[in-house]
Amino acid sequence: MSSKAQAVLSYLGILWLLAYFAGKNNRDQFSAFHLRQGLGLTISSFLFVLILSILMAVAPSIAFIFNFFGLLIFILMIVGILHAINNVEKPLPFIGEYFMDKFPFIENKKVN
Repeated sequence: MSSKAQAVLSYLGILWLLAYFAGKNNRDQFSAFHLRQGLGLTISSFLFVLILSILMAVAPSIAFIFNFFGLLIFILMIVGILHAINNVEKPLPFIGEYFMDKFPFIENKKVN
C-alpha cells in the first residue's frame, strides 16, 4: 500500500486499522505522521461521543452540542484527508499538536 493511501485511510475511522496493518512494511515519515493524526482524531471522536452521550442522558436539551461536535469531527476528517492528498504534514486544527509525538508504536519502517 502506498504512503499516500495509508495517509488518506488513516482518517476514515475503522479503516485506520487497514492502513496500519496493510502498509506496515512500506511506512515512511509521511504515512506515520498521518497515522498518528488519524488515530488521535479517532480516539478524540470516541471520547467526545462517550462524554456527550452521558450528558445527553442526563440533560436531553443539550443535543445540539452533539450535532456541533459531530460536524466538527467530520470537518477535521476532511481537513486531514485534504492534507494527505496534498502531501502536507500539517497537524489537525485544535487537536493535532497534541498527537504529534504520541503513539510510539507507529514508526517509520521504510528507509530511503
